[in-house]
Amino acid sequence: MNEEQLIASAKNGDRKALAELVKNYGQTVYSFAFKVCRDREKAENMMQETFYSMIKSLHQFDGNSKLSTWLYRIVVNHCLMEARKSSRYTFVEQETDDSLFDEKYIADWSTLPIKNLETKELRNILDSAIDKLQPEYRVVFTLRDVEEYSTEETAKMLELSVPAVKSRLHRARAFLRNEITKAFQE
Repeated sequence: MNEEQLIASAKNGDRKALAELVKNYGQTVYSFAFKVCRDREKAENMMQETFYSMIKSLHQFDGNSKLSTWLYRIVVNHCLMEARKSSRYTFVEQETDDSLFDEKYIADWSTLPIKNLETKELRNILDSAIDKLQPEYRVVFTLRDVEEYSTEETAKMLELSVPAVKSRLHRARAFLRNEITKAFQE
């Protein structure tokens, strides 16, 4: 079945079609939620909330956009609601000792160790700056600069005007530029 047929079947109560949609979009939804929330546990919760909302509201999906666009909008709404509940606007990923044994921490001897240290330091500075972004700006930055969606696609996903997306992206980039500059001046 193609996606349109899966959606139609799921709307008619076909659990297998619904399970297939969840399977097809599970990784996409989780990845995007993680990029916005920047926390594994919160991303998993946002993924569950997104699919719960999808199941409840699938009958409202009119097919005028891609299902992925509709799901991104749901993820954004859940992430922003979670951020508003929080007393602060930051979501910080906590590393556990288990993560030290992850493959990504195995030394790569093809480059100089000093380069790895500089890259890691720069990544930490950028991550720290992104953590400080307000969720409304982080979402736009993530969709445009990380996920590489067009301004028009981002506007549609977020139900914003194109100028609003451009403005938020400009502000996010300016904020990040200032934070990175400050970090290098210290």
